[in-house]
Amino acid sequence: MTDAYDYSDRIGRVEPSATLAISNLAAEKEAEGADIVDLSVGEPDFDTPVNVVEAGKEALDAGHTGYTSSNGIPPLKAAIAEKLRTTGIDADADEVIVTPGGKQALYETFQTLIDEGDEVVLLDPAWVSYEAMVKLAGGSLSRVDLAPHRFQLEPALDDLAETVSDDTELLVVNSPSNPTGAVFSEAALEGVRDLAVEHDIAVISDEIYERIVYDAEHISLASLDGMADRTITINGFSKAYSMTGWRLGYLHATEEFVGQAGKLHSHSVSCATNFVQHAGVEALENTDESVEEMREAFAQRRDLLVDLFDEHGVDVDVGDGAFYMMIPVDEDDQAWCEAAIEEASVACVPGSAFNAPGFARISYAASEERLREAVDRLVSNDLL
Repeated sequence: MTDAYDYSDRIGRVEPSATLAISNLAAEKEAEGADIVDLSVGEPDFDTPVNVVEAGKEALDAGHTGYTSSNGIPPLKAAIAEKLRTTGIDADADEVIVTPGGKQALYETFQTLIDEGDEVVLLDPAWVSYEAMVKLAGGSLSRVDLAPHRFQLEPALDDLAETVSDDTELLVVNSPSNPTGAVFSEAALEGVRDLAVEHDIAVISDEIYERIVYDAEHISLASLDGMADRTITINGFSKAYSMTGWRLGYLHATEEFVGQAGKLHSHSVSCATNFVQHAGVEALENTDESVEEMREAFAQRRDLLVDLFDEHGVDVDVGDGAFYMMIPVDEDDQAWCEAAIEEASVACVPGSAFNAPGFARISYAASEERLREAVDRLVSNDLL
């Protein structure tokens, strides 16, 4: 049958999310009865904290089921601003847009800033959706490869300086990083600041994993001198509070930016879900103990994996944040990941999806038992 649709050029620029494609394949195999150790998904394996769930239920019972003001309910915007102030960002509630997930906050940011042909600089390996969002906005991509520097930004600052210019519209910084777990140093971020000011560049600071940090200190880019008026800080509730399905995120920027991005927000999603926003207030104000328990569990799993890989002679660059690890595999990382799921029943994401060929990303948001099982399966199938 002939397809009668005339698809837009912009949708032809992008491919489906590689991470979701692997996760969907793992789900299909599990539905067929296969025992898949799924290390592809970027989702905490913990339940949403009980107090947050109860806050959501109470909001439903209280009738918080209608539209809210487009940019978010005042108590949540105030709580977000207060939280940002603890990281050194001089934030006000009117500088916040609450979104249905951090991904929506990113999408609105790219659409607000990028015109056809505008240059956006990514730090590779980079989360898969950055590239897609730039292409959907019509932007062009320049990239800085951090892989030769063990995924750290500080030793790659000279490369970044050679890449950005007065023609650069936007730079994307993600620390802690998906897919590497790298946490960028203060010196690295100061280097970003100096280049951004020199070339008058706006910067996205994606801080969705900021509460999941181990042997390093997370620094909010907007807290540095000279960055408050040129940084869009992106964050959300999915990772730190194990609220992936609740779909709640936010952006913080200047009031002028919020006014412009708010137009797209109001004409697209209208607002984030009402009762979920009330649960978000509870998450920010009363959930530190649960967040710390999850963080400690992730740290133990990371260290377990490092030891297991070391036993089998696999040298990995150990990140200080998030719950991901990049492991070196065959040059054809796509084929390696296909073999991993078909032969070993272990789901991983090809590094090429993040512009890091020769690696595979694994998520250690899984139990220690399943992580041990995954390594054993990969070894027994000669994949490690």
